[in-house]
This record gives sequence, structure tokens and C-alpha cells, in this order.
Amino acid sequence: MGPGLFWNFPSKTSCTVPQSLLQTMLLSRMAGMKDQQFTEEKPLLPESRGQETEMENCETFIATGDWKEHDIETPYGMLHVVIRGAPKGNKPAILTFHDVGLNHKLCFNTFFHNEDMLEITKHFVVCHVDAPGQQIGAPQMPQGHQYPTMDQLAGMLPSVVQHFGFKSIVGIGVGAGAYILAKFALIFPDLVEGLVLLNIDPNGKGWIDWAATKLSGLTSALPDTVLSHLFSQEELMNNTEVVQSYRQQINNTVNQFNLQLFWNMYNSRRDLEMNRSGSVLNAKTLRCPVMLVVGDNAPAEEGVVECNSKLDPTNTTFLKMADSGGMPQITQPGKLTEAFKYFLQGMGYIAYVKDRRMSGGPVPSASMTRLARSRTASLTSAGSVDGSRNRACTHSDSGEGVGQVSHTMEVSC
Repeated sequence: MGPGLFWNFPSKTSCTVPQSLLQTMLLSRMAGMKDQQFTEEKPLLPESRGQETEMENCETFIATGDWKEHDIETPYGMLHVVIRGAPKGNKPAILTFHDVGLNHKLCFNTFFHNEDMLEITKHFVVCHVDAPGQQIGAPQMPQGHQYPTMDQLAGMLPSVVQHFGFKSIVGIGVGAGAYILAKFALIFPDLVEGLVLLNIDPNGKGWIDWAATKLSGLTSALPDTVLSHLFSQEELMNNTEVVQSYRQQINNTVNQFNLQLFWNMYNSRRDLEMNRSGSVLNAKTLRCPVMLVVGDNAPAEEGVVECNSKLDPTNTTFLKMADSGGMPQITQPGKLTEAFKYFLQGMGYIAYVKDRRMSGGPVPSASMTRLARSRTASLTSAGSVDGSRNRACTHSDSGEGVGQVSHTMEVSC
């Protein structure tokens, strides 16, 4: 397998990685890039927002406005979108896409309501996309309805970008949503400035996997089948509190008929047509900075490693999170938020990041001139680690950067 940076978070709740090293590991060399009236606005009722109501009492959120719902017409049907804020100059929007069995609330509420996310969301418009028929309260689709393919779901997103007048996006996708955002970036690279992809599997299902999925669908209830996609075996065996909660919510808040359509289409996906430059003739891969994230022992671990082998190692970061299971954004939102901060900081969109665990002062931004990657073995094949390599960082363009430092770190497969 090709190069990739593996970073195992410590198992403690608070991350003990030194800040300067944390910055250096996550910042990638990136170039900076690039108001339209909103229609069909439907402000969410306070009683339907749950935790959101409490969070929006914060001063930061008052400045960016309430969440608003939109039903956007696309070439492949209507798409439900929830948005807060308005486009800010040439800044990209943060656009999310959830996994199968979930919707934007179930997938991202915990993550975006983490206290540290206040430092991020005050700078950006946030746009959550629900796959057709997956939002809470969605009507059941008619019998015989042809659900959009994964390619068509990706093809719906330009309508969202155009509707709101976004110049570009930074995407956050989980599972199926990560696949869709990656496909979107492959087709419309100029619209995507960066991607955070959790639990992505770039491979389509073979006949054996397809048959196993079909058999599982015959012998298990749909929510249980979906749960085995979302959570690690350890979490399922221990029947953790988060598993129990999501089993109940998937049963009660997601239309089961609509969910089956989405599930079937995800399992019919094709391989993402991308390869690392030079590996095959006319290879095409993601051009934007990418952060790949997976929890330890997650069902998607093998797929994420495979995806890492298909990406440009100079703008890809692999983040493997300990004690996070199959849904890092739910079980370890603080650690993931910290990583996301530095990812955006490296793109030049956040001048500094506050760290309350230190003196309370800002942590200066920095940029990388070179990001060497260590060669690791794929989970699907035998291999060895070539060793660690130095990573150098220089002063950032803002002049607030740290001095040139060279770091060496151990990597593991």
C-alpha cells in the first residue's frame, strides 16, 4: 500500500499530544480560494430542535442566525437541507452529508454541539444535507420509487451550492455521505476546497459481499443490519449505551421504507474511480486536501486504509482515533473537533485556535512546506513499515507561524 500518515490518539479523554506537534501533524500545504437570497425558508420550531435550542443561546450563534430548512429542487428530485448563517465573502461553506441509517441530526448533532466547535462555526456558514427521504418526519416514498444512485446523489449537490451562492465547500461526510462527497469532489473539483471523510469505503461490493448483505437482510431486522455498518463489533457485543440509543432512534425517527431504499442503493455502489497519480494511466484522484478519519476496530477501517492508498500523500492526513469505535464524531467529538480546527487553520481560514487547556491564549497558525508520509501496509495485504520521516514546518503566510522545526514520529499500521 502507498504512503499514509497514521496517528493514534491516546485513550484518555483529553488529548495529550503537544500543541506544536499536533499542529504540525495536521496542517497541510493548501492554497486559498474563492450573496443570493434564500427561498422556501422554514425556521425550525424550538421544540423540534432539542439541544440546538440551548446551543443557540450562546453569543456566538446569535450572530450567525437560526437554523432554517430548505427543500431544494435538483435534477434528481427534492433535497432537504438545513442551514445556518450566510456565505461570508470567499470563504467556503461547511457542508455535511450523513451515513446510511442516519440524518443530519443523528449523525452530526453531537459533533456540532461540542463546545469547541463554537470557535469554528462562528466563522462559517454551516449546511447540513439530508439524503432524500431520510430527514426526521419525511413522508414515505411511493412503492416503486426509483431512489437516486450514489452518483446521482453527488449530482444533486451542485444545486445546493448554486441555490445558496456558495463559492466552494469544505465537506464533512460519514460513511455513505463520505462516498458521496468524494464522488462530488471528483466530478466538480473546483467546488471543493477540502474534505473530512469518516469511515469512507471507496470500493463497490463484490458478488460475495452483495450476497452476504442480502442474506443478512433476510435474517436480521433492518435497524440491526444498519447498526452493524455503523458500530464496531465490540460496541455491538457490549450493547453500549450509544448503540441502544441509536437502535431506538433509527427505529423511531427514520422512515424504514425510505431507509431500505437508501441502504439498497449504497450497497449497489461502484468503486470510486480514483488512483494515486502515476499508479495507472490517466489516474484521477482527489485534488483537494483530505483528512481521513476512522475509529479503532471500526467496520470501515479496511476501506479507509484502501482509500488512503488512492490519494495524494502530500495533501492527505490519516487520523485513526482510539476509544472511538465506529462513530468518532459521536464518541470522541472533542478530539475530532480539535483535528478539524487545525485542518481549517492549515487552509488559512482560521488565524489562530484557542486552547483553554494551556494559558488560554491563541495558538499561532502554521503551514507545511513538505509533508512526507511513511509507507505502511494495507489491512488487506502483508507489508512493512518503512519507517518514520521528518516533517518540517515554516512560518505561515500570516506571519504568525512557528519557527522552522523538524519532527519525527512513529507510525503504525
